[in-house]
Amino acid sequence: MIHTSKKANHLLIEVPEKWSKLTIEDLFKQYWQAPKKLIHEWRMSKEVTINNEQMPWSTKLVKGDELSIPLFTDNATEKVPPTNLHISILYEDDHILIANKPAQMDTHPSQEHDHKTLINGVAYYLQQTGQNCMIKHIHRLDKDTTGAVLFAKNRLSGSMLDKMLEERKIKRTYYALVEGIMKLNQGTIQEKIGRDRHHATRRRVSPTGQTARTNYQVLQRYPDQNRTLVSCTLESGRTHQIRVHFSHIHHPLAGDTLYGGKRTFPRQALHARKIELIHPITEEKIVCIAPFLDKPAIFPHI
Repeated sequence: MIHTSKKANHLLIEVPEKWSKLTIEDLFKQYWQAPKKLIHEWRMSKEVTINNEQMPWSTKLVKGDELSIPLFTDNATEKVPPTNLHISILYEDDHILIANKPAQMDTHPSQEHDHKTLINGVAYYLQQTGQNCMIKHIHRLDKDTTGAVLFAKNRLSGSMLDKMLEERKIKRTYYALVEGIMKLNQGTIQEKIGRDRHHATRRRVSPTGQTARTNYQVLQRYPDQNRTLVSCTLESGRTHQIRVHFSHIHHPLAGDTLYGGKRTFPRQALHARKIELIHPITEEKIVCIAPFLDKPAIFPHI
């Protein structure tokens, strides 16, 4: 773990042993792969210091030194209108935030006047807690899917988290309640997914679609309800991926009428249960579990 603290708009880092062969510039460009524009701003500001002294960026870092970076400026490129939506915050530090999204709520606005999305609710939380920072969603969930959504609170963490997501270094686990009793205890569904030409929002398995891979494990079978509870992880992030894949193997999600599920529940029974990642700045392991939100409950007691 890398020890950090915040002082005014600066990130203070106690240089670890493993950085001792890096220069300041190496850390920014190679190790963090920070955005070029952000690195340029830091260089021009002349506010990057080691032990409170300005040093050439070719200076090698020394274990135990204090590196100071002007990271926490008001760097929101676009202000998100705050709305009080009573969003539950599951995890937060100076760099990232994880919120628990309820059903019937988009992750972000699809239209300019829509201010009742998850990101608007998170913006309200930040306003109420006196945090003047940017907020950026790293991934999203369907409107009727509940659970954990990861946000970045500054441009450095946002850039690093985007890259981690692309490189599949952020593990997201979903719980789904599917129709029927699944025979196998675990498996992988690997079918390409494309748009359905006959439906504006629907997706379908298509040989010309995008590669998609869903790994699943059966958690519990409910013969009296003719349903199965499964845990899923994705090796890709296609729109409606879990919903399409389970419908394709004749086990649509309960409540998912768009993909052949029975109208058992008011929404598809899909919940983003857990997020696991190595923190982009502190490098500590973060494991965040999102409680179920439905009232009455959709998922059985776990």
